[in-house]
Amino acid sequence: MNKRDLLVEIGLEEMPARFVTDAMNQLTDKMTKWLLDKNISYETINGFSSPRRLAVLVTDVSEKQDDVEIEAKGPAKKIALDSEGNWSKAAIGFTKGQGATVTDIYFKEINGVEYAHVTKFVKGLETKESLKELEEVITNLTFPKNMHWGDNDLRFVRPIKWLVTLFGDDIIPISISGVESGNKTRGHRFLGSEILLLSPKEYERQLMSQYVIVDSLERKEAIRNQIKTLEEENNWVVPIDRDLLEEVTNLVEYPTAFYGKFEEEFLELPEEVLITSMKEHQRYFPVKDKEGKLQPFFVAVRNGDHVHLDTVARGNEKVLRARLSDADFFYKEDQKLKINDLVNKLDKIIYQVELGSIGEKVRRIGELTNQLSILLSVDEQIAEKAKRAADICKFDLVTNMVYEFPELQGLMGERYARLSGEDEAVAIAINEHYMPRHAEDKSPSTMIGTIISIADKLDTIVGCFSIGIIPTGSQDPYALRRMAAGIVQILLEKEWNIPLEDLLDTSLELFEESKLTKRTKQEIKEDLVSFFKLRIKHDLQTRNIRYDIIDAVLGTEIGNIGLLVKKAETLESRKDDAGFKETIESLSRVINISKKGEEAEIDPALFESKEEKNLYEKVNQIQSELIDAIKEVQVDKVFESLASLKPEIDAYFEHTMVMAEDESIKKNRLAQMVLLANMIYLFADMNSIIVK
Repeated sequence: MNKRDLLVEIGLEEMPARFVTDAMNQLTDKMTKWLLDKNISYETINGFSSPRRLAVLVTDVSEKQDDVEIEAKGPAKKIALDSEGNWSKAAIGFTKGQGATVTDIYFKEINGVEYAHVTKFVKGLETKESLKELEEVITNLTFPKNMHWGDNDLRFVRPIKWLVTLFGDDIIPISISGVESGNKTRGHRFLGSEILLLSPKEYERQLMSQYVIVDSLERKEAIRNQIKTLEEENNWVVPIDRDLLEEVTNLVEYPTAFYGKFEEEFLELPEEVLITSMKEHQRYFPVKDKEGKLQPFFVAVRNGDHVHLDTVARGNEKVLRARLSDADFFYKEDQKLKINDLVNKLDKIIYQVELGSIGEKVRRIGELTNQLSILLSVDEQIAEKAKRAADICKFDLVTNMVYEFPELQGLMGERYARLSGEDEAVAIAINEHYMPRHAEDKSPSTMIGTIISIADKLDTIVGCFSIGIIPTGSQDPYALRRMAAGIVQILLEKEWNIPLEDLLDTSLELFEESKLTKRTKQEIKEDLVSFFKLRIKHDLQTRNIRYDIIDAVLGTEIGNIGLLVKKAETLESRKDDAGFKETIESLSRVINISKKGEEAEIDPALFESKEEKNLYEKVNQIQSELIDAIKEVQVDKVFESLASLKPEIDAYFEHTMVMAEDESIKKNRLAQMVLLANMIYLFADMNSIIVK
């Protein structure tokens, strides 16, 4: 069978760098799925991208779809045949629709019911005809933000300027927003020119001749190598930030790395300020010496060649000099300010219309910090420092530096607090209370920083839920999911033996006292618990815990998150043990029947058999040791204690009718089941575990 290569390229105005890689992967994935759905075979498929284009090249694409045999399911046998065994209208209509006759019908059983089936042969269409659907593949691409232009209805990441749809040497005619497809692409905006593509295979080579490296991985590697060369030539160390490298790769089509310098006097600024000015605002890579000390140089990447590179370097130096001069002015001016005066200014800044000012939020953080210090039984000195750090934790938000460089919140707070003579632990906590800032960030290292981090995040989450701001779908403007994940991360790492529900109650009480809640405490707490369970579920999934075990440990209250995770890991590790199935079945039987009863005092005088008495005595025997084991997070011991009940539970059900005719005896037996079920729930809802 003849084969050809297929090239699809979408030419655009420059896309935001953060959209490029995902868009390229999305186009590749959609093309892969489309080819599969159409039964069109191919050899390889590769995605390409640059700021001005998204493309996919598919090699050795078959000239026609594969021929296939499809099994079509029709009506049930009792409908396909009438009472006399003749074919019904339903059967005849089914076969006509499939291009077959009733003689082609055969029956297959599905879930105990026989259905009519026919096998039909579908001859593959010419690939060239199917490729006209490429318009739909392209227009179905999605982006975080879209725009529309002119009088076009299409919303896309940026206006489409040209299209290439080349199958071998044939142009597949499609049109999107008035742009007709062809075999012409464009080189570098300033260095290149228009290119006539004679073959998809020539795509990369011809673009390279017009100063476009269309393979993003090749561009990225070129940048790495050029930076490495500058390092070796100047005896530098240039730390390559992964995210910055990705962004720069998607900002250029033909990268050329160069270096510039700035005045050494700027090195007196905090290193964080210099690096932020270079990385976040100018997309420069900072330069260090072999000992890790910042140097008065930077490395940048030009979208072009080496011509007049010295002029480009001077221009970038001028821009950076202006930024650093501003930063130097802000840094010196900020040091003239008093921390307490800055804290007072927070009352004039709205945090959230219904939740008040940042100043009010800080006071709630302070109150919550006091409560957490009590719950954790920290010593008086730590509690005092924690309260001071909480009271001033947001003061740097009104400094000149953080106003200009929001990325430095916390970092500048720590620096300014230290310069103002605050205790070292207080200064560190001001920065640490923002941790973890993102999924890959570390947790606070100090107890004070940890307490305030929890207090701040809890206040934000509980406050938003109290007024009905709850994340839905992709909407999470206050980053509540990230904050909840941060709390889960901290509690797991620090192994605080505090039930999460207690933390939620403590924060909720502050909002109730301030009359900021718009719903009942019970409604808010239920939503909060469900919200945190989703975050914990995600954590358990990353630990490869089976889904039913996750449901089991999350089927009761959350409690100590570290204990909950260990319970899940214990069940996961034991699920294939001999006797596990029988143990779970016995414990589940208790849970099932307990749902018919209520908590009540158990009267041993109403026991009618030794099995009732034996179970009662066994429960009393292990109840206290089970509770102690839970407090000490001895998870294996807890499970073994519950498993040790199996003989008594089995004997009890074998000789005891729980639902007795005598109402008092029935209630007494149900109360015993409820007591035992509550003990089992301390570990998990065993009824959710699937055993075979």
